[in-house]
Amino acid sequence: MPDDAYAYLRELVETPSVTGTEWRVASLVRERLGEVADEIETNVMGSVHATLRGSVRDGEAAVPSVLVAAHMDEVGLMVNYIDDEGFLRFRAVGGVDAGLLPGMRMDVHTAEGTLRGVVGRMPIHLVPADERKQVAPFDKLCIDLGMPADEVKASVRVGDTITYGVGFERFGKNMAVSRAFDDKSCVYIATRVMEELKCRGAAADYIFAATVQEEIGLRGGETSAFGVNPDIAIGFDVTHATDYPGVDKAKHGSIELGAGPVIARGPNINPVVFERLVAAAQAEDVPYQLEAEPGVTGTDAGSMQVQRGGIATGLLSLPLRYMHTPTEVISLDDVEACVKLLARFIADLEPGLSFVPGM
Repeated sequence: MPDDAYAYLRELVETPSVTGTEWRVASLVRERLGEVADEIETNVMGSVHATLRGSVRDGEAAVPSVLVAAHMDEVGLMVNYIDDEGFLRFRAVGGVDAGLLPGMRMDVHTAEGTLRGVVGRMPIHLVPADERKQVAPFDKLCIDLGMPADEVKASVRVGDTITYGVGFERFGKNMAVSRAFDDKSCVYIATRVMEELKCRGAAADYIFAATVQEEIGLRGGETSAFGVNPDIAIGFDVTHATDYPGVDKAKHGSIELGAGPVIARGPNINPVVFERLVAAAQAEDVPYQLEAEPGVTGTDAGSMQVQRGGIATGLLSLPLRYMHTPTEVISLDDVEACVKLLARFIADLEPGLSFVPGM
């Protein structure tokens, strides 16, 4: 991974973007693609649409346009109440496991800057014996900023967002750990794909949508797909790796880190798009994995498929361990493989393609 790309990935995941506050990451995307994209616009929701025009123009046979959506928002917390002693009470934004929080260092993002806090809970010595094995609910936890109450109330407002106080780190054999790889690792990959296609060229228009508010209901993907109205929409997200103890593979499938991108199959997925994603992986000689999705996926692909008269939709995923925790883990080899697969898929689009199943 080039040094500048590594720095960009790190900056993406370490920049706070709890759902509804994605504008800092949006700014990074616009800056990175400012010299690459032919057009960049940000819609009223806050999603960024960067377009790289294809080589086939008016008067020639139409090449399908492709929208790739990766969401910028991350799960986190929101200040709900400040008590008289200056301790913060909070609620979850998206799927946060309350059992992970006690003892965590947190960052509270205020209008004046970021404040470091800790999630406090009574030490086990003081917890009644019958409560020691219970997970404390959110309303029994608090964040201690280590400041006098009057200073806390002057600095923090109800509605301020909170993220895990951790960042990006490489470890093991080309692995990386951070909060918010879901889904800013895919924002990084989709950016790299546009940079690759700028150099190699493609006939099709490529629109990268860095979307908002996925974690509370796929809202950015839905509005972006409706507004852009592409011929093809690719949801690009992380998926659960199942290659660690305790995961039932018979129930959740077998997905491994380092074994390549994951291509989904199921009713949410257009079969022609699926086969072309597989063909792109094979053409680039990158490993890939398959995932069964028997219903509507919990990704932007779920909402994009049913916009307007329907959009030919696919779902490509990056394997990830420990989703929605402070220690999400990915393989950097899988990241590079995703770049190759997506770039080849878009580059191989040609005039006259039909995505009507069975036709």
